[in-house]
Amino acid sequence: MRNSKILNLKFSILNSRLPQAGGFTLIELLLAFTILSVILATLYSTFFLSHKALDGIDRSLLKLQECRAALDVMRREVDSVHSRFKVDDRDIYGRQTSRFVFTTFSSLRPGLSMISYSVEEKDGKLVLIKEINSAYMSDNRAESVEVIEDVEAFMVEVKYNDKWVKTWDTSITHSIPQEVRITLTTRLKNKTISLFETIRPKIGRTI
Repeated sequence: MRNSKILNLKFSILNSRLPQAGGFTLIELLLAFTILSVILATLYSTFFLSHKALDGIDRSLLKLQECRAALDVMRREVDSVHSRFKVDDRDIYGRQTSRFVFTTFSSLRPGLSMISYSVEEKDGKLVLIKEINSAYMSDNRAESVEVIEDVEAFMVEVKYNDKWVKTWDTSITHSIPQEVRITLTTRLKNKTISLFETIRPKIGRTI
């Protein structure tokens, strides 16, 4: 009898130490929800920062492509420069903003065209403007288009006596320069980047 009581007591103690079947306690549920909230907040923050970084990269790449495309168009236009070629050295708030006027053959209109590039201030930003008109009817209203918004600088130089100069006028020099360098400066994120193109006009010269 005594032995059976001892066995029953041992069984009761052992049974009390075993995990009880059933649901989670309130503290366990609150702890689980807290951990889940922290994980979700971390994931959302990571996703938001990654999306913001990718968006910034996309904008920078788009701006870079626009600048390269603009320089490529100018290269083709200067390749075919004809008789008039004038560069004025200007600046806006200390930033180089050349005014560039020349005649060339453009794919945008038949015959010889008068094209100009200049920088204007709009809403506190510098914008590269292109104007195109017929070279034979200067009284016509020129077509104007914004090429690049928010530029830092636009500089046109010509090579003269092995030096780069910032002014040229065929009405004075009576000749087209042998070499032209166009530099376009823009800001990508927090960095200022300058892209340039060096062109040697081909019309009237031996290639």
